[in-house]
Parts: sequence; structure tokens; C-alpha cells
Amino acid sequence: MSSPGARFALGVYRTAGIMATPLVGAYLAYRTAKGKEERARRTERFGYASANRPQGPLVWFHAASVGETNAVIPLIREIRRRDIHVILTTGTITSAKVAADRLGNEAIHQYVPLDLKPAVSRFLEYWQPDCAIIAESEIWPATMMELGRRRIPQILVNARMSDRSFARWQRRPSIAEALFENLALVIAQSDLDSERFRDLGARHVMTSGNLKVDTDAPPYDAAIFARYKQQIGDRKTWAAISTFDGEENAAAVVHRTLKERNNQLTIIVPRHPERSDEIEQMLVAQGLKVARRTREDIISPDVDVFLGDTIGEMGLYLRLTEVVFVGRSLYAEGGQNPLEPAMLGCAVLSGSNVQNFREAYQKLARRGSARMVRDTEMLAKGVHYLLINDDARRNMIEAGIAAVQEMRGALTATVKALEPYINPLTVKARLLPKSAQG
Repeated sequence: MSSPGARFALGVYRTAGIMATPLVGAYLAYRTAKGKEERARRTERFGYASANRPQGPLVWFHAASVGETNAVIPLIREIRRRDIHVILTTGTITSAKVAADRLGNEAIHQYVPLDLKPAVSRFLEYWQPDCAIIAESEIWPATMMELGRRRIPQILVNARMSDRSFARWQRRPSIAEALFENLALVIAQSDLDSERFRDLGARHVMTSGNLKVDTDAPPYDAAIFARYKQQIGDRKTWAAISTFDGEENAAAVVHRTLKERNNQLTIIVPRHPERSDEIEQMLVAQGLKVARRTREDIISPDVDVFLGDTIGEMGLYLRLTEVVFVGRSLYAEGGQNPLEPAMLGCAVLSGSNVQNFREAYQKLARRGSARMVRDTEMLAKGVHYLLINDDARRNMIEAGIAAVQEMRGALTATVKALEPYINPLTVKARLLPKSAQG
């Protein structure tokens, strides 16, 4: 049972949210002007529905961004095979596009309501979900309290707890317990994550492994791939993907360092494509010729950098190379998912700041399929070595594919853990007339 102090603090949070609701419109307008919200669907953030609720059982999935969305898509499909309807909420335009491209009519997509009681209550009142399944590390107090008040089971899947988040919650143990005790089940990525959730007050916790290992390889357009392969010809390539500020400049330095020896093509795929104009200006200022995917520029022999400034085409970019640096790890913290490049046959390089993907990197490194670099100079040496050493590159690629195969199984474990919550909904759904099952 949570302490009176924790209940008071959460009550203050809820009340502050109610009072702040009239001011949030200006905040969303600002985000819309920055291209971070869809103007036509902005009311969804206040909990207003823009689609009809289907008849019968409904599970609410929430995935914050692209990585989480891709991770839960196979799980959503497992739920849909049981004739249960799914609403998927996400928080970014990019993840909304991924959901539309990969799920289509398999799930209803809405933008997640802001963590304000009026918005969350409006959302839940309309959609009436039978269960809420939340991906990874999304902890929203007002949402959790409202789900708890309505006795809607809420489950964290593929759950992880970063070093920073764990330290922050440890400073507020009573509030953490008051929130985490609302979770019916936590299905964590690793034993360390499980231990942390238990320490913070979650009652029922188990370890499944990482759902991202069980996702399909990212899709690609074969005709576009063939066109770019022809344009690249026999040039060596390497890619810097999911890059954050500072890492594109590091990739430019690596390119200039190696250009005379390798005449390589550098592929840069920023984590946030809206920064691409700024990135191109930086590259051009350094004397580099840039081809951009959105302009459908030809990758002529004198192009230095192919800028992957599109959403949902990581499968294309990864298939154009066998050497990949995974960003948010050299000049930013947390890391990005190394499993996609590993499963698609790429040798993986990364900075050391990979706390959010620690276990995945440990398993890849143990197999010899991922290497850490300290700085730009070390990155340049690593790229050069792998570009000129076919055996070393091939060994890393094969080790990565084997490591990913060893790590599979999280989807099966997660589905089994969800059965007590999903099986009754399956029975209920299949008792409905066929016309209502969708």
C-alpha cells in the first residue's frame, strides 16, 4: 500500500495537470510549427478520438517512438490472430508513419493522449480498453493512476529501466511504489531490468529477453535498392545510422580521413530526419558532395555522402553496406538498437555510451560482432580496417547473425505470459457474430 505522502504528491501532479490543460494548446501549437505534431490530428493529444471504436474486446498498445513500435508489431499481430481488436498509440510523427506502413488496417492508430487527467479520461471513456500493454519504459503517472482507478490491467512489455531512470526513481521510492504497484505484470528485457522493477515496487515481474530480436528484418523496396546498388557500383560503403548532433560531423571527419585511401561512399541516416537541412549544410561546408534520398539524387562517382533523410527506410540503407556505426553512442548517451544491422549482415561499431542497450551490445561483443570506439579517430581506424579486411568483416557479420539467432525467443515468452489476460478476451471475441469481429 502506498504511503500518504506519495498519494498526496501524485494528487498534486494530477491537479496540476488539470489546471495546466488550458495552457497546453499553445505548447502543441509550438510543436506543430516545429513539425513535431500533425496539425490535422492534434486533438488526439487531448484524448479526442478520430476513429470509431470497433465492437468487442480491445487491447490498447502504447509505443513511444519508432523502435518501440517496431518491437511490438509482432506482438500486435499475435493479438489480432486471436480476433481481438487493437488500438496502437504512439508519440511521434515518424512512429505514426511506421505504424501505418507496417500495420495498415491491422490496428487503429491514434496519437497518445497527453498525461493530463482530462485527456486520459476522455481517451479511456471512449475506447474502453480491456487491457493496456505499454512498451519498454513509458511511465506516465496520470495515465497509470487513471488505468488503476478503472481497474484496467496495465502491463509493461519489453520493459527496461535505464541507469538514469533507476537512480531518479530511487530518490523517490514511495512515489515509485505508488505507481509501479498499479502494474499487473512487468515483462522485462533482462534480469537486471527485472530486479530494478521489483526494487521499485512492481509486484509481478518476469524476464523474457528483447522483443526487438524477434522482429522481422526492416523492409525495403527491391527496385529502389537495385537502382542505388547500380549507382554505387564497386565503391566501398559504410554507414553512420541513428546519429545525433555531433555524430554526423564525426562521420564527415572519418570520410575525409579515409577518402584518399578508399574512395568510399559514406551513408548518414540521422535519428531525426528534420535535421537533414542543417546536416547537409555542415557537410557541404566541409567540401563534401551530398546526395539526398528525399530529392532522389543520383549517387554519382563524385558523391561523398548519401544522406538518408527519410522515415521507415532503414532496411534500404542497411542493405547498401556491411559496415555500420550505430549512433547516440559517441557524442550522445543511451545508444540505439544494434540488432537490426546485426541481423541484416553488418559489422557493428559503436561509441561506449550504450546504457539503454547494454545487454544487446554485451552479447554481440561477446560473439565478436560489435566493437566499441572511444572517439572519432578510433572510429576512422575501425571503419578503415573493416573496409579493407574482408575476412575480419565477414567474421563479424557471421558472428552477429549467430548472436541474434541465439537471442530469439522473447516473443514466445511474452505471449505465454500474457495468456491470463488475453485468453478470456479471445473467448469473448470469438463468441461475437462474425460481422463484429472485423
